[in-house]
Amino acid sequence: MIIARNITKTYKPDPREVLSKVSLQIDDGELVAIVGGSGSGKTTLLRCLALQEPWDSGQLIVNGEDVGKLGPIARRLTRRGWVYIEEKPQLDVRSSALKNVARSLLFHSPVRALAGLVSKNEHMEAMDYLERVGLLDKAHQKVGQLSGGEKQRIAVAKALIQGATMIFADEPVSGLDPESAHSVMRDLKAIGKRENITIVTTLHKLDFAERYATRILGVKDGRIALDIPARTLTSRERELIFS
Repeated sequence: MIIARNITKTYKPDPREVLSKVSLQIDDGELVAIVGGSGSGKTTLLRCLALQEPWDSGQLIVNGEDVGKLGPIARRLTRRGWVYIEEKPQLDVRSSALKNVARSLLFHSPVRALAGLVSKNEHMEAMDYLERVGLLDKAHQKVGQLSGGEKQRIAVAKALIQGATMIFADEPVSGLDPESAHSVMRDLKAIGKRENITIVTTLHKLDFAERYATRILGVKDGRIALDIPARTLTSRERELIFS
């Protein structure tokens, strides 16, 4: 469980608050979609929740621990099992999908990772995770030859093989064709439910949030304008976020 209390953030020297006293709670197993217009603060909120960047004031409490009071090592332990997926996933486009996923098993062994020393068993495990995201037939293709949606699904497979308990995804369907976008969101929803993984994602497409999320957080001007169980929003609710 993550609880944010009055999280506030600015990007100096600009005095304007990108996030202004944001308070929310994310429960285990949820698929939370953060939606809002350009410049609303939704990506900054995601990055703060994922401990990708600091905030100026307020509390972030993870499983009862105030993260702001923890030292670097304890904070690192707190986010163990957390995976942050960028809008454009960081993948080795010159290597195959299989190698990209298999190397994620070596994140505790930098020397083996640098040398690409992946065992036969690790290759087989990577194949299993590629199958989970429907990409077994693409295992030996170079990532640079794959579509944007397929790259996102490889990023999800990498997160799963690392034992992810929480996934933060920044605009995972941005720039994808409709079929690929729906495929990525279906995968995220199904995997989250099957593996009991908490997923927090920013989405610029409201209809995707309405269809696939369990909860919608609407952000406007750095504040939470809407926090409801996911469903089709009314015209008034849309105006609260996007007007």
